[in-house]
Amino acid sequence: MKKSSANLEVLKLKLFALAIILLIFVNVSAQKSEHYNSPLYSPKVYDPNQTSSNGLPTALSDVGIDQKLGEQLPLDTEFRDENGNAVKLGNYFNKEKPVILALVYYECPMLCNQVLNGLTGSLKGISFDAGKDFDVVAISFDARENEKEGLAKNKKASYLERYQRAGADSGFHFLTGDQAAIDKITGVVGFKYQWDEKSEQFAHGSAIMIITPEGKISRYHYGIDYAPKDLKFSLMDSAKNNIGNPVEQLYLYCFHYDPSTGKYGLAILRVLRLFAVVTILGIGGMILVFWRRSKTKKQDLS
Repeated sequence: MKKSSANLEVLKLKLFALAIILLIFVNVSAQKSEHYNSPLYSPKVYDPNQTSSNGLPTALSDVGIDQKLGEQLPLDTEFRDENGNAVKLGNYFNKEKPVILALVYYECPMLCNQVLNGLTGSLKGISFDAGKDFDVVAISFDARENEKEGLAKNKKASYLERYQRAGADSGFHFLTGDQAAIDKITGVVGFKYQWDEKSEQFAHGSAIMIITPEGKISRYHYGIDYAPKDLKFSLMDSAKNNIGNPVEQLYLYCFHYDPSTGKYGLAILRVLRLFAVVTILGIGGMILVFWRRSKTKKQDLS
């Protein structure tokens, strides 16, 4: 019996030592590599004077999207909604729901439609509902469309039909505005576009922005195809835990947003920390079980 008790004590010490070593490993790895070795955190240095000839047309030389994470949108900027009513951008923001912002123009023959199609398709792949968990605000950067009655309304009807979820009418908003209002928004979010006289179209990039309930830029997602996982995580992040169930929040903890790609990738260190916690809880549970068994045996012998 004494030998069994001695073995139990040795096992406890080994398990305790394993837990300590695991914690030290995770903490040291985090301190040494999280902010220095990971490409997600490494400082990126750009030379503003560096230029190169890449053969792009003149209209594309000043086109692009500059990330301005954390910038505050001018919520007092006035636009017209799809019904022609004067509205302020701040009307679509509250203290709970994030907003997906898409800068497009409604008569765009190709790219803008692809942005909105990709966004709507991704939204259909997540459990959150427009109007309930978030809003979608599309703003035309073509000031001429501000005077074209019914254009924004028809665009909204088209995407409501594509989205096909109850209550979405209160979650999709298609706005137009004058040039001054457009310039305020495009300037803050870093959206640079140009009118091309030869093609008689706007040259522009493609992206959507996730905005916090307070109106601050939280995430950029580039291109025309947005992974539902990335979109869902961005909305959860930007909503400050106001949407998403506990399991989804725990899953989100294991992923990290990469501003350079606009996507979420697995955060190895966070996964290690999570496993460390689970391991410690498991070890604690085993020690408790062994202790109770040992105590019960001693009581039986006495």
